[in-house]
Amino acid sequence: MTNRVSTEWKGGMAFESNNPSGLTIRIDAGEENGGSDDGLRPKALMLSSLAGCSGLDVASLIEKMKLEVDRFHIETIANLTDEHPKYYDKVVVEYHFHGSNLNEAKLQRAVDLSIEKYCGVMEMFRRFAELELKTIFHTD
Repeated sequence: MTNRVSTEWKGGMAFESNNPSGLTIRIDAGEENGGSDDGLRPKALMLSSLAGCSGLDVASLIEKMKLEVDRFHIETIANLTDEHPKYYDKVVVEYHFHGSNLNEAKLQRAVDLSIEKYCGVMEMFRRFAELELKTIFHTD
C-alpha cells in the first residue's frame, strides 16, 4: 500500500499538507526561524503521529475489551540532538489512564499490543530513537 501526501508552499516559511483522509494541516516555522508562528512544527508533528498511532490502537482495544476509562491521554517527551541534522534520539511515551474503575492489567495489555504489534509509527521511531514507555494509572 502506498500513501501519497502533497505539500504546497504558501509563502514565507508556511506550507499546507494534505492527508489521504482529504484533510489538510498548516506547517510553519516559529518567528525565531523566519516563520510567522502560524502552523504546526514538522518535528513536533512526528510526536503527534506517534501518539496518535498508538492512541488509536489503544482506544480500539479499550472499546473491544469494554474497559471503563474516564480519560486517556498520551504525553510524548523527546530529546533533540544538538548537531544538524537535529533529530529525536530519545523519546519518552507516557500513557495516562484516568478513572475510578480501571482494569490496570487489561489496559497495560492494550498498551503492550500497540507497542509490540500494531503501531507502525512506533516501529519507525525504534529505527532512530531510544524509547522509554510508561503506563500511569490515575484513580479518581
